[in-house]
Amino acid sequence: MTDGIINVNKPAGWTSQDVCTKLRHVLHIRKIGHTGTLDPMATGVLPVCVGKATRIIEYFDKDHKSYHASMKLGITTDTLDITGKVTETAGYTNVTEKAVREAFRAYTGNIKQIPPKYSALKINGKRAYDLAREGKDFEIKPREITIYDNGITRIDLESGEIEFDVTCSKGTYIRTICDDIGRDLGCGAVMTALTRTASGYFRIEDSYTIEEITEDDDPLNNKLIPADITLEKLGKIILNDNRITAFLNGNSSWGSGFRVTEPSSFDGLYRIYGNDVFLGIGAVENGSLVPEKVIR
Repeated sequence: MTDGIINVNKPAGWTSQDVCTKLRHVLHIRKIGHTGTLDPMATGVLPVCVGKATRIIEYFDKDHKSYHASMKLGITTDTLDITGKVTETAGYTNVTEKAVREAFRAYTGNIKQIPPKYSALKINGKRAYDLAREGKDFEIKPREITIYDNGITRIDLESGEIEFDVTCSKGTYIRTICDDIGRDLGCGAVMTALTRTASGYFRIEDSYTIEEITEDDDPLNNKLIPADITLEKLGKIILNDNRITAFLNGNSSWGSGFRVTEPSSFDGLYRIYGNDVFLGIGAVENGSLVPEKVIR
């Protein structure tokens, strides 16, 4: 098997693209791409698609993400994390545990968030972090994100250190949450560490370090996950034998040519199978199956 997904545990200091570059060299496969950027200082789950699996990267777009994060009160930086330039310091002796917990409770559900200026967002075709480094003045508009759950796991008000877990929608910036909570508490705060513990199907306990991958004589067979089983939110459709070629040629099939065996919870999209082989992604429209992405 040369097509699938490797659940990588990204090390600190590496960009997500660094991981892909390393795997291209190790696996001797050109078509490799990750399903969602992690900041260089962050660690944890980074699903990397290999071979034909790169064609389904877009279907991981709405996966929920889970993180374990650490923050420190009393400091504000330009990047909103500990790696940035300190722009302000403040005392936090008046901050109480009750105030901290109330501040966190405010960051649940659907909220508006302004992404950091030091981020990979594109502004008029240029990355925000490039504009920020050039000293350019620009505005990033707030956008709606969803915090499904957050919970404080440790509070040490003597040192100003707080740890918490959060599960959120795509596009959520945890360092912005740290900065916003610091501002709410009146003392500022920065993110000091971040680990992505889950991304959709993928969990950190099932991930592999770069060393575990590079030291494996056959990582493609030992660590590659078939792409279709990771698309857990998509339903499942089985084609009749006489409609397989039609699907592979991009042609639609009427209801009598297929059967739905699992419902979809992802925009009405389904994984399509024929003769027990994963063929691609399709949607049911007005009673017919319409190919969206042919993999084979």
